[in-house]
Amino acid sequence: IQRCQEVHVVMGNEACDLDSAVSALALAYFLAKTSVPAKAAFIPVLNIPRSDFALRTETTFLLREHGIPDASLIFRDEIDLAGLHQAGLLSLTLVDHHVLPSADAALEEAVVDVLDHRPLERERAPSCQLTVELVGSCATLVTERIAQGPPGVLDRTTAALLHGTILLDSVNLSPAAGKVTPRDVACISLLESRFPELPAHDTIYEALQGAKFDVSGLTTEQMLRKDLKTVSSDEQVLAISGIYMDLKVFLHRPGLLQDLEAFCQARGYSGLVAMTVSFNERYEPTRQLAVYSQHEALRNTVCQALEEATAPALHLQPLPSPWSCISAYAQGNALASRKKVLPILRSAL
Repeated sequence: IQRCQEVHVVMGNEACDLDSAVSALALAYFLAKTSVPAKAAFIPVLNIPRSDFALRTETTFLLREHGIPDASLIFRDEIDLAGLHQAGLLSLTLVDHHVLPSADAALEEAVVDVLDHRPLERERAPSCQLTVELVGSCATLVTERIAQGPPGVLDRTTAALLHGTILLDSVNLSPAAGKVTPRDVACISLLESRFPELPAHDTIYEALQGAKFDVSGLTTEQMLRKDLKTVSSDEQVLAISGIYMDLKVFLHRPGLLQDLEAFCQARGYSGLVAMTVSFNERYEPTRQLAVYSQHEALRNTVCQALEEATAPALHLQPLPSPWSCISAYAQGNALASRKKVLPILRSAL
């Protein structure tokens, strides 16, 4: 700010999963390599505090595999985006999301470019470049953008990060999981044609999946934070946590109710939806979800919205719950991922 240096930040969403992190790193690297003249500093920002990075086990694994040290990463609590924006120095590219949370509403005017792979929920200013396509991974859109650029910019490390991310997001390109699209497959082929030494699909997918689902040693609070998104209205904020264990095991964790209450109170959440997913050997998903709130009216509203949803229908079957303030379900429509459930919860609020 003191030097009046323009800063172009590329930032993923608040869950900061592998797709958000790699999309930010790869796109910022590409912009820095191809912008002429390089008038701005291009900075990928991982949209979590540094203290949360250890919870992103698949991201720490993949970056470590490719020799990228934590010390070279920049986290949300290490850069003053609001100060840069107030000084008129900030440009913002959003990857893997296109709606800023209410706490970041002031940064909206700085957004110049968006790459996202979820349904469009908000119109953007005409001055903002918008790439919103329903592909399996935002890393696919980043790969396409890089492939359209000058030859020779894509290096092996960036290719390996994008390759692993697309495989993890698309469940190893498995049609049974309902996430992969022809464009994801095309990008994997493109990366492998340029870098034939990239690891076999099963090898990298199983290593990443193992790292992602390794929640051994995490407290309940860390599990809830590991893969967290929120939806909000003027009055209420609802947390949605991806949980990487069987729901029955999760619901019987020691001290669970106290942990849920403390987690929601500390962050001002009115309730929490826990969504679990696991995959069989044919990469077919099994999904379960639980709705927790001490406010019965809110819990009933959320449960009703989920039970009656039609776009998509979730086909929920009630499961026994050990707690009166938690409603539990098996989700018959296993292809309805959290991305598809978030709009249902948003409209319920």
